[in-house]
Amino acid sequence: MQFMLDADISAPRERINYRHAVMLVGSCFTEHMYNSLAELKFDCLLNPNGILFDPWSVSSSLISYIQNKQYEQKDLFFLNEVWQSWQHHSKFSNMDPARALLEINASQSSAHTFLKRAKWLIITLGTAFSYRLIPSNLQDRWNQDSDSELPVANCHRAPAQWFRKFLMPIEEINAAFDNCVHQLFQFNPDIQIIFTVSPVRHIRDGVVDNNRSKARLIEVVHLLAAKFDRIHYFPAYELVIDVLRDYRFYDIDLVHPNYQATEFVLEKFEEHYIDTESRAIMKQISTIVLAKKHKAFQPDTQAHKKFLQSNLEKASRLKRDYPFLDLDEELKFFSI
Repeated sequence: MQFMLDADISAPRERINYRHAVMLVGSCFTEHMYNSLAELKFDCLLNPNGILFDPWSVSSSLISYIQNKQYEQKDLFFLNEVWQSWQHHSKFSNMDPARALLEINASQSSAHTFLKRAKWLIITLGTAFSYRLIPSNLQDRWNQDSDSELPVANCHRAPAQWFRKFLMPIEEINAAFDNCVHQLFQFNPDIQIIFTVSPVRHIRDGVVDNNRSKARLIEVVHLLAAKFDRIHYFPAYELVIDVLRDYRFYDIDLVHPNYQATEFVLEKFEEHYIDTESRAIMKQISTIVLAKKHKAFQPDTQAHKKFLQSNLEKASRLKRDYPFLDLDEELKFFSI
């Protein structure tokens, strides 16, 4: 008997392999995908602005990487004793504005260089809701003369009345990404883009509005995939909502997919988006990565020394066969 529906997952003609650079941007579910790829030694870069949820923030950040935008102190604001950027995660915030700018601009430059050579860009969208800073707050609090609202990537716990919560129309989302994609393809003619929609429920929007939001994201992504042959859709949202479709696959908050659900989605991604040769290498690397996590209670025993030597030989053999792999940490760890 069949106990679950199958998701229709279309695999691209060319798939990800270890020689490819992969940039990942978007919501918190992006971090799960990054952690899986990075642990298995893929060449990847995660969220140069920090976590981003809405289409405006994602598309504008990507354009800023293309342009290698360098931020100035006028782009920062002072709130809650630290200098912050409306376009960056709070991990970039700092009591010293010069330090905040240094870290932001270093990340911008790194993203510009990486994106130029990237073969794959994975974009995970979380919500179609965007937060807009109303003009009076720009003028009264930071002396920035503006008659229009400022879309923000992060509200930094500022008072809710400073913002207008805005559900982006399909037309606006599509226009933002259409412009972004054209610039990406001009900047890097070899890049392939994988869109996915996060299965994390944005329950603060309410169940109805969360579904409205996700529906708009899904519709736009399919419009883009139909228009550009280098854009692909991976159905992470559908795998959790329609294939697993049970609250036992969610954490206690009933919002975030749990470990089992996340692993299920990642296995499907590997099956359809990573090539056969790389999947074979992944199996070999996973044994070495798992061995590195081993905690020896008696590190001076002959048994542990044999364990280290055995894994050192495995890592050395992998490095010899696939010199593009970065196994320096593992080789150092297992060296006696």
